[in-house]
Amino acid sequence: MTEALPRSTVTGLQWPALPDSVGASLLAVHYQLAQSEWWPGARLAEASYRQLAALLRHARDTVPAYAQRLAGLPLDAPQALTGAWQQLPLLRRADVQALGDDLHSRAVPADHGQLIEYHTSGSTGRPLRGVETELSHFFFGALNLREHLWQRRDFAGTFAAIRTQVTDAHLPGWGRAIEAVFRTGPAVTLPIHTPLDQQLDWLLAHDPDYLLTHPSNLRGLLLAARDRGVRPARLRGLGSFGEQLPDDLRALCRDVWGLPLADVYSCEEAGYIALQCPQVEGHYHVQAEHLLVEVLDAAGQPCAAGATGEVVLTTLHNFAMPLIRYAIGDFAEPGPPCPCGRGLPVLRRIHGRARNLLRLPDGSRHWPSFPADDWLAVAPVRQFRLRQTAIERIEVDLVTARPLKPAEESALRQMLQSRLGHPFQIVLQAVADIPRSPGGKFEDFVCQIDA
Repeated sequence: MTEALPRSTVTGLQWPALPDSVGASLLAVHYQLAQSEWWPGARLAEASYRQLAALLRHARDTVPAYAQRLAGLPLDAPQALTGAWQQLPLLRRADVQALGDDLHSRAVPADHGQLIEYHTSGSTGRPLRGVETELSHFFFGALNLREHLWQRRDFAGTFAAIRTQVTDAHLPGWGRAIEAVFRTGPAVTLPIHTPLDQQLDWLLAHDPDYLLTHPSNLRGLLLAARDRGVRPARLRGLGSFGEQLPDDLRALCRDVWGLPLADVYSCEEAGYIALQCPQVEGHYHVQAEHLLVEVLDAAGQPCAAGATGEVVLTTLHNFAMPLIRYAIGDFAEPGPPCPCGRGLPVLRRIHGRARNLLRLPDGSRHWPSFPADDWLAVAPVRQFRLRQTAIERIEVDLVTARPLKPAEESALRQMLQSRLGHPFQIVLQAVADIPRSPGGKFEDFVCQIDA
């Protein structure tokens, strides 16, 4: 990584640089984040609870939905919140839909800026409309800057993003939050619904230094590149977000392009939840300065390291529409303290949603895994999706390079039964394409049995 050049907005002043007000604020917050990430966990928790108490007082006094919910909490003594906090009911997606404008503050502080509306993709079947402030969106930018710096990206390079909500475009920089602080190279964007072969051609033509896309899309690009024996010559960093990370994708990135992968855990409602540790691959550091993250077991108690539980978020800086103990539908596994030395809490693994759990006839459930090499060892599979439509039945949509031979179909059924841990009835269905969700995401397994 070459040394990043700060951006100065004062005529004739090159160094030390003086950025504009947004850049100065981002640098001020980054200075604090660069210290707080090394605090012990107890000190981080204390600071988080001070901010939490301020948010809860505001929500109790100005948000109709929280007036009763938060009544009686010791909001003037943050250190006493811990016990009472766990008695608060969870807020679920259906609750957010039902409450509507009652979740909106009637008195957003003026210095938090204008309101910004956002919409979730609706991949759960429950699309949401929400609002945040310019201030809470600013923290998204600050954490975006932190992620780039953690991964030691060279801002002088070209950054490519294949994702939703973009056009096929060539941009002068990496985005407002980064350009306010540093001079950057250009960025290029492409809609994720572009056919995969065209994506690869586009990537080779632009030859960026960095690529950001969804894990499923990255897998498709890697397999297509391996088939064609091509590689973007300048590419030196890969990033992913928005979907569960398949177990084999990091190894595939190394095998095909010789590159590591930096994954990000985020959601539309809260922004960055956890960023991959820059030193320890597979560890995700919760962004505790911006939100409170709980991982809870079936009894609503915090999970120990190594156990899997439901992810529950509380946004600390959105005073327009606070989300307090919001169960986003994901499951994750907390990890032990990170050997990197950062005190930020660790998520060791992020699972999918409940609908991504396989159900076995004995009542047990688990998240299935389908490494690419298992498929390619027996058939020319280009894309797949499994749907559990009954307790003993798995329907498999397949996009293949050619019609499969009976022996290949038989081998696929045997491979899947082995991976799934049960002799399910496997129904293979050839399709021309498997579309993404409206939000551009892709799930390789969905359980369609009613709970």
